[in-house]
Amino acid sequence: MQQTSTNGSPCKLALADGIVVKGYAIGHPGETGGELCFNTSMTGYQEIMTDPSYHGQIMMMTYPHIGNYGAMDIDMEAVAPMVAGFVVRQFAAEYSNLQADESLDHFMKRHELVGVSGVDTRRLVRHIRTQGVMNAVISSVDLDDDRLIEKARNWPSMDGLELASRVTMDAAEDWHAGDGPRIAVFDYGVKRNILRSFEAQGCAVRLFPASASLEQVFAWEPDGLFFSNGPGDPRAMPQAIETVREAFRTDIPLFGICLGHQLMALASGCKVYKMFVGHRGANQPVQNLGTGHVEVTTQNHGFAVQEESIGAKVAEVTHRNLNDQTVEGLRFRDRAAFSVQYHPEASPGPHDSQYLFDRFFKEVEAYRRASARNKKKVTA
Repeated sequence: MQQTSTNGSPCKLALADGIVVKGYAIGHPGETGGELCFNTSMTGYQEIMTDPSYHGQIMMMTYPHIGNYGAMDIDMEAVAPMVAGFVVRQFAAEYSNLQADESLDHFMKRHELVGVSGVDTRRLVRHIRTQGVMNAVISSVDLDDDRLIEKARNWPSMDGLELASRVTMDAAEDWHAGDGPRIAVFDYGVKRNILRSFEAQGCAVRLFPASASLEQVFAWEPDGLFFSNGPGDPRAMPQAIETVREAFRTDIPLFGICLGHQLMALASGCKVYKMFVGHRGANQPVQNLGTGHVEVTTQNHGFAVQEESIGAKVAEVTHRNLNDQTVEGLRFRDRAAFSVQYHPEASPGPHDSQYLFDRFFKEVEAYRRASARNKKKVTA
């Protein structure tokens, strides 16, 4: 057990609708802003903080005690925290975990992540549930209410904001080599546990930048294409939508998660809308409409596919959220392509939906065998 430290200096959280709450600074002293959202997970705060899909958002944790098991490198979903800021009710002054590398406070200071504690998160969550997500500013350097509210109101809206280019890689690189089926990952902000899930299937995995063309990807001769999770508004990504549309014209298996799911829907002519609050947590009930089974899922998204826009000849809804009946999964007609809005790789969260990686692996293997047979015919 190691004592952590917070500077205890005054800090404020100001919302764009005029609400200002007082607290204490945690992590790096300074000022930050973004869309204020909340996550209902009881554990996994480090995985949440480092999920690239949260880039540009201030994360408020609903579980009241945060930091009590410290921070460790194995829980990183990216090379650094991706959230714009962090809001908690009670920040642990101590942590108790033999596997921890450092305190959460030290982790936040090291990565210059601004946060605030001592906030009535229950009240704020109820407010957001009623009023919808909105921009906010955290500051321990400017404590003037009017200035902070104005800054929150002037912060760029997530609606129409393209962010995948800020979290993708600069050039293609291998995650895992080998003789298994080749999975080409379009990196819009992919989580490490998705890559580990492909690796566990024995796949060779190569990551490509969000801007990569289909021609560049096919030069590697993949057996399957994966469109990853990521931040921002998918409707602001015309190049990515066109690339996915081109992929649909091939017969290679396709799989998309979260942002990738939305891009596949848009490429097929469906519509996507910004949600009032969004789904963020590790306890969202989703029904598999094929089996009737209910899966407890990890989710992180503020956009969703409009069901009325899904053409019967284009795709069928395979999964549905039981809290609000939103679309959670699609199977595209006449080809090996499917997508889900939630995170089957979890991290944090339950593993009820890991079977989706098995399903994709089987389709990739079938495509690989068929491609091998065709190559033999051409050679002969």
